[in-house]
Amino acid sequence: MKPLDIFKECAACPEMVVVPPGHFVMGAPETEESSYEDERPQHAVKMARPFAVGRFAVTFDEWDACVAEGGCRRWRPSDRGWDRGRRPVININWDDARVYVTWLAEKTGKPYRLLSEAEREYVARAGTVTPFWWGSALSTGRANYDGNFPYPRGEMKDVYRGMTLPVDCFRPNPWGFYQVHGNVYEWVEDCWHPNYKGAPTDGSAWVTPDCDRHVLRGGSWDFAGWHLRAAARGLVASYVNHLAVGMRVARALDN
Repeated sequence: MKPLDIFKECAACPEMVVVPPGHFVMGAPETEESSYEDERPQHAVKMARPFAVGRFAVTFDEWDACVAEGGCRRWRPSDRGWDRGRRPVININWDDARVYVTWLAEKTGKPYRLLSEAEREYVARAGTVTPFWWGSALSTGRANYDGNFPYPRGEMKDVYRGMTLPVDCFRPNPWGFYQVHGNVYEWVEDCWHPNYKGAPTDGSAWVTPDCDRHVLRGGSWDFAGWHLRAAARGLVASYVNHLAVGMRVARALDN
């Protein structure tokens, strides 16, 4: 498969995009508005091999297919009355996300997994260096977030929809990924660290034993605009099911 090829390995499987190898600078400079110290120090990360990532966040349709086949611990998370279908699955904790990728790997015989934090930022940026892949300013015509808290701060307030939207809303980024900013936060593999001192530089997940908090990426429908920046990081206890949190999948391309 070539970079940016799209594929799908079963009717109920997520649609995947092949991510090109390359390198990028992870984190935010001190000059980036509303950035935090946990996004520093900036550091170069090299992705030596291509890998694949879900074109969209995992949907309720995809999650419910896992449940229908006896997987995902038969857990049917609430959709808050917003409808299921092509909306992103929410109310799943980190263990739930791991159970889903395990089921997907067993179903397909392919090495599905969660993204690392570095992979998630690499995919969100898609070769760009600005806070969002399209530039430095945000609007609710480009992403789903709480428009009462604009970015940059001081701009006019925008729409607050108060719920998720289907995963194929808005334009995809230059690599073909949808809603890498906003709609739902996404679990990644990494345990939480308060900064990037000692962080891996090869794109791998930063995992420590007995980790009870994991990183969230992407921002969500219920959060302020600055949480949607490509470098922004979130965290929550791994056992928490949250109505603003979903997931996206990755897959190695070794076979």
